Amino acid sequence: MLSKNHDMDMCSGPLFSRIIIFALPIIAMNILQLLFNAADMIVVGRFSGSDALAAVGATGALINLIVNTFMGLSVGTVVIVAQDYGAGKISELSDSVHTSIAISIISGLIVMVMGLVFCKPMLILMGTPKDILDLSVLYMRIYFVGIPAMMIYNFGAAILRAVGDSKRPMYYLVISGIVNVILNLFFVIVLHMSVDGVAWATVISQFLSMVLVMICLFRSNRGIRFVPRQMRIDRTKLKGIVRIGLPAGLQSLLFSISNVLIQSAVNSFGSATVAGSSAASNVEGFVGTTMNAYYNAAITFTGQNMGAKKYDRIDAIAKICTVLVFVTWILMSGATILFGRPLLGLYTSDSEVIEIGMLRIKVLMIAYFTAGIMNVFPGLTRGMGYSISPMMSTLIGACLMRIVWLKTVFKWYPTVAMLFACYPVTWGLAGLGQVCIFFYARYRLRKSTEFAAGYDARQLIIH
Repeated sequence: MLSKNHDMDMCSGPLFSRIIIFALPIIAMNILQLLFNAADMIVVGRFSGSDALAAVGATGALINLIVNTFMGLSVGTVVIVAQDYGAGKISELSDSVHTSIAISIISGLIVMVMGLVFCKPMLILMGTPKDILDLSVLYMRIYFVGIPAMMIYNFGAAILRAVGDSKRPMYYLVISGIVNVILNLFFVIVLHMSVDGVAWATVISQFLSMVLVMICLFRSNRGIRFVPRQMRIDRTKLKGIVRIGLPAGLQSLLFSISNVLIQSAVNSFGSATVAGSSAASNVEGFVGTTMNAYYNAAITFTGQNMGAKKYDRIDAIAKICTVLVFVTWILMSGATILFGRPLLGLYTSDSEVIEIGMLRIKVLMIAYFTAGIMNVFPGLTRGMGYSISPMMSTLIGACLMRIVWLKTVFKWYPTVAMLFACYPVTWGLAGLGQVCIFFYARYRLRKSTEFAAGYDARQLIIH
């Protein structure tokens, strides 16, 4: 099938060690991505000032709003490719790969156009402070030039992870990230550019990562090998990817909308609060992206075992990923609170900005395990083939409740601390819903397999 140097058998043998082996490169990749993003923020904050830092930070929620809707389709790619691989269906695996790449190209172009057209009116609608509006628009318009490349890389990386290869996407990100940092320093320090320099550095690095992952797929063995002339959209595979990926994308969209509303509230406190919140978000992201690796492990391991019909391993996958979430929370949240001030000091020397950043870190880190639970369990459920119910849980538990919080509690007590408290409260509600949905899906799967087993037994008796 595929090269044994890169793929992973997730359907037999010990789970804990293999989940760790699979997750570690993703953790490293996510952390490196954040380090590179942090480099963007540090360079622009240190050499272009707090306004430039705030301008870049103010775009994050809106970028995620536009991008994540389509990026969610890559979740469908992971599940479909993992199930085809687990079942050993080489021909169908190839169809899934070529359909996924075609989707990534089309999605990337759509997102690019949307970002270029709607960035300014959306930033105005969010209440972005006037003193940073023009810089934010400039950053976003350049950033979205690289979106097609970002989309292709993410779908390509999703294909590799689906067959157990989490190392090579990390290598490609390291290479492109190093280039990004070097270009950041060159454009901002040497050429005296501002947010535009940071944006162009990001665009160039995105195209580099795209080239690297596509070369990998060109050179892969049969199954996941990409052959340009074979690229087409298979209707059956498209339906499968959309069935899983679209609800995931809509979930990301709804989540991003709620974050945009929160960002709008943050913007109302002025540019210092925007800068402090942005810097803190960058720091706390190291915890979040580490936990996100367990989401990737959950969806991939569950998908492969579903394809191989090894349903009994799903419960073990859920237990291991949950334990990893709690261990990560204890270790990394504690470290983030302990070293928060010096970390924020890397972004800015403004004491007001640092204090606001520390406030956000303390409020969020106390209950950050709820964010991990909220992410891991949808991965398990989607790997089992369920897509609508995880989206609904996020819609009700996180998105709608954030709106309720902003319209009630925050309105009654309009402080920055009460605004930040919106995050852990809604994570907890959404996480509880996701756990309940997983157990329901597991119950349905157990009942269906028991029925199938009983039916097969009856057929044998008859014959």
